[in-house]
Order: sequence, then C-alpha cells, then structure tokens
Amino acid sequence: MAASTPALALLTARKVAHTVHSYDHDARAQSYGEEAARILVERLGVRPEQVFKTLVVERADRSLAVAIVPVTAMLSLKAAAAALSTRKIAMADRAAAERSSGYVFGGISPLGQRRSLPTAIDDSALGFETILCSGGRRGLEIELAPTDLIGLTRATTAPIAAH
Repeated sequence: MAASTPALALLTARKVAHTVHSYDHDARAQSYGEEAARILVERLGVRPEQVFKTLVVERADRSLAVAIVPVTAMLSLKAAAAALSTRKIAMADRAAAERSSGYVFGGISPLGQRRSLPTAIDDSALGFETILCSGGRRGLEIELAPTDLIGLTRATTAPIAAH
C-alpha cells in the first residue's frame, strides 16, 4: 500500500518505526492541535503534552523555519529565535506556510515538507519514549520516537515552549 502523505512516505522509505493514528476531524474544531490531543488522550491514554504541533515561523531575514512544541504550550518567540539562530521570529503567514510545506494549515507535518527548513523542537520531547505529531493532514497523527523526529528533520532541541 502506498503512503498517503509525504510524511508517511518518508518514514516508510527510511524504515523508521512509527504508528499511524487517524480520527475523523471535526471541521468546527477551534484548535487542530487541541482536538488531536483530546482524541489521542481518550483513545491511547497518552499525556496531552506528548502531542506536538508544527508551527511555521518567519525569521528576521524573512526566511522560514519550523518550531515544534507541545499542543499544551505556546511558542516562546524569544527562545525559538535563539534556537533558530536569528534575532527575532514571528508566525509565518498561513499561505506561506502551506506553500512552503506542501500541507494544508492544521495538518502541517514536520516530516516530508516540500522544502527542508531549519527546525527546532522543544526539549520536553526527549522526556517521552514516543511523541505524536501531524501526519500531513487533519485527522492524521504519527507516533514515533522523538530522536527519530529530531534526526529526520535535523532539528535542534531547546526549551522553546512557553507554558
């Protein structure tokens, strides 16, 4: 069976251990990450802070980068800027994030993006055996070892979440 998203294709091609979790996305959901966390906590018994969201940010030089933080937290712009070696960052425009990643907003996966972008992952990910992140569409989550996600995205780890 062919992988249904570039993220899944990448994991399959690299032979990275992962588990796919899908659910029926509610189009009325206010927060895609919170919806995923609520469902995954109910279904799998994972902790909400084990579910991570992928944020595309714009650096001071107008280039894009990726920040990955627990859905239970906000992104610390100051800490993320330091981790991404720039003086400041802002959230990227939705259309720019979709164009760059090749994914729809609310389903942006850190894996299999059209362009490889500098990436920072909140270091809390290392406290879990597995974490969950978007599989490349709304209602599709991938569970994998944080070290595999870090390796595949060539990410730096830093305390970039603000609680």
